[in-house]
Amino acid sequence: MLLKSVEYVSQLAIPFMIVGIIGYGLQKNVKVYEAFTEGAKGGFATFIRIIPSFIAMLVAIGVFRESGALDLLTNALKPIVRTINIPEEVVPMMIMRPLSGSGAQSIISQLARTYGPESLACRTAAVMMGSSETTLYVLAIYFGSISIKKQRHALASGLIADLVGFLSAVYVSRIFFNS
Repeated sequence: MLLKSVEYVSQLAIPFMIVGIIGYGLQKNVKVYEAFTEGAKGGFATFIRIIPSFIAMLVAIGVFRESGALDLLTNALKPIVRTINIPEEVVPMMIMRPLSGSGAQSIISQLARTYGPESLACRTAAVMMGSSETTLYVLAIYFGSISIKKQRHALASGLIADLVGFLSAVYVSRIFFNS
């Protein structure tokens, strides 16, 4: 019964939100359609401004994966991760996640096909996916979209947060999924 209620509320959440926003705008005497089209125009301009950064990032990720650099880095890190008891299979995920969400998702899919979705490696990678961020993507696209040139400590902070997320994911996964 509760699950059915939650499902029903979820289906109505977005339509109610849209109607609520439009209603609020009308109440405040905002020309809602004009405001929407102006926002869309601004969004399109932002999209055009970030295309070069986006393409450069996609090319760099493609070259990184296809050149074999990901495999070389993965193999170089395996002795280190063995000593701190991280499943070796998730090392490519730890490298790819700060670069690309879709690249990380493809690694999870590969882990599921190879080891099974119930494996410790696949579950650990899934927890890593939820406890980390696409740091370099955020810096390239989001910071680029608002023209932030001096990112100061954003890269180091983001990568440290990712590392903490990865290590926490390994720890939590071993507690909950290691059988």
